[in-house]
Amino acid sequence: MTRPHAAPAGPDAGTTGRPAAPGDGATPAVTPPADLRHHLTARLDGAARAWLDQALDEATAHPGAHGPISVWELRLAEAGRRCGPEHADAARVLILHAATADAEALTRVYRQGTADERRAVLHALPHLVPGPEALPLVEDALRTNDTRLVAAALGPYGARHLDAHAWRHAVLKCLFTGVPVDLVADLDGRARGDAELARMLGDYAAERTAAGRTVPEDLHRVLALTEAAPGADGPDTPHGKES
Repeated sequence: MTRPHAAPAGPDAGTTGRPAAPGDGATPAVTPPADLRHHLTARLDGAARAWLDQALDEATAHPGAHGPISVWELRLAEAGRRCGPEHADAARVLILHAATADAEALTRVYRQGTADERRAVLHALPHLVPGPEALPLVEDALRTNDTRLVAAALGPYGARHLDAHAWRHAVLKCLFTGVPVDLVADLDGRARGDAELARMLGDYAAERTAAGRTVPEDLHRVLALTEAAPGADGPDTPHGKES
């Protein structure tokens, strides 16, 4: 296809929040919890470190549900104030891991929590849920206009469990809401050789060009991946089934 003029990706419509790398320098969804805790505690001051240690001890001692709300769920709400917003994602993921929260508990936290708590749940999924039971949370996040939730939904858990149809539309949503495709887990593996994704990208680029609008530079990067030959672990294995 003729390559239209490119511009940095930017949102087309009102979205809330901006996706960003965690302030502690580690990505909670992909960093093993033991490494994440070491990384985080090295960056907290004494009071925050003591609070985190206590919160993790409480979650380990009283996992699961206890009464209307568990003590560790209360700590999730405090994490931003106690550890600072730049470290809150990591702290919440560690608390969820210490509580061995299963898909049911994570769903409860997600449904009842703030946007920040929902994002932490999405980051925790690859550490806590091996199967697709929590996929409805990913699908819900992808329906929002909160770009931070969209980015978190496309972490390792989403890459593992979203079917091809849903994943392709999620990539397109990244392009028109300004979520950097660098935040999409396993982008190279899932996009490689995906002819249907290439068609969708071409249509989107043509629509923008016809309207006199710029095409996000990230689109060209993804399109180049679709033009590469798929390997044995390409996007149609095992994600190729259509919904």
